[in-house]
Formats: sequence, C-alpha cells, structure tokens
Amino acid sequence: APQKMTVQDVPHAFPTVDVPDHAHYTIGVVILIVGITGTLGNFLVFYAFCRSRSLQTPANILIINLAISDFLMSVTQSPVFFTNSLYKHWIFGEKG
Repeated sequence: APQKMTVQDVPHAFPTVDVPDHAHYTIGVVILIVGITGTLGNFLVFYAFCRSRSLQTPANILIINLAISDFLMSVTQSPVFFTNSLYKHWIFGEKG
C-alpha cells in the first residue's frame, strides 16, 4: 500500500514565518472592516439597481454582476479570514 506523504516529509516545502500576535489581530481587524464595508456597499448597489428603473440598463447589468460577486466574496471569505486571524492558525484542520 502506498505510504501517505506529509509536509514534514519534504523539508522546506512550505516555509513558515513567526508572525507577532499584534500583526494577526491588526490584519483581522482590517479584514473585518473591509468585509463589512464590502457587504454593505455592494448590497446598497444591488438595492439601488432594483429600486430605480433608470439604472436598469444593459450596461449596468455588468456592474450588478460584479457587485453580487463581490458581495458573495465579502460574506463568505471575510468571516473565515477574520476568525483565522484571531486564532492565529487555520481553523478548519488538516482536511479543511
């Protein structure tokens, strides 16, 4: 049977750096602010598009598509990144 290979078996495969705690917390707070701003801002763009007939042009469909994509990225990625920064490591374990 083939043997399972791990990162420890390959020296220097993924170099690590000791990062101070305050750097993790600072990055976490910045990502939280960016996530909240991105979520609210893109929701407002989508809301304005839906409420105003004059904004509903074919050219603005691209903008709405980008706003929805950015909104979904803000909602799904910012909380995970923020939580990882607070815990100072990947929280989903080896399989995640």
